[in-house]
Amino acid sequence: MKARHKRIALIVGGLAILGAVAALVLNAFQSNLVFFFSPTQVAAGEAPKGKSFRIGGMVKEGSVQREADGVTMRFVVTDTDKEMAVLYKGILPDLFKEGKGVVAQGKLDDGGLFTASEVLAKHDENYMPPEAAQAVGDAHARAAANKAAAEAAAKSVKQ
Repeated sequence: MKARHKRIALIVGGLAILGAVAALVLNAFQSNLVFFFSPTQVAAGEAPKGKSFRIGGMVKEGSVQREADGVTMRFVVTDTDKEMAVLYKGILPDLFKEGKGVVAQGKLDDGGLFTASEVLAKHDENYMPPEAAQAVGDAHARAAANKAAAEAAAKSVKQ
């Protein structure tokens, strides 16, 4: 084999190895990628079916229920616009409380119940996960817009 052919074979082999490594890294990244959705987005059908994702918002007051086994918990996550029922089997974080921010990771079943594999709670009274804070802010903005539209419609009916 000539020196030129050896160099070409070496370059082609190096590119093949580099391509294989890049494909493996991208595959690992894709399988570990988890997206965040608010309850409103899940209700609109934007969340993936059968894939793991995160849902966040506030734990609805009075919604936390402990099952008879003592480990399974049911609660409702809300962004003040829509609500989503969550089932979690495990020990909840110490800071998990009703009316506080929470992010849960898991899958949505066919009945609309979100089965969480992990629950994350806020770490102090001033913190809410950025995605959850944005979801709550968006819900408040939609509620304000709906209220303004209703008031405008009521005003036009009176005239």
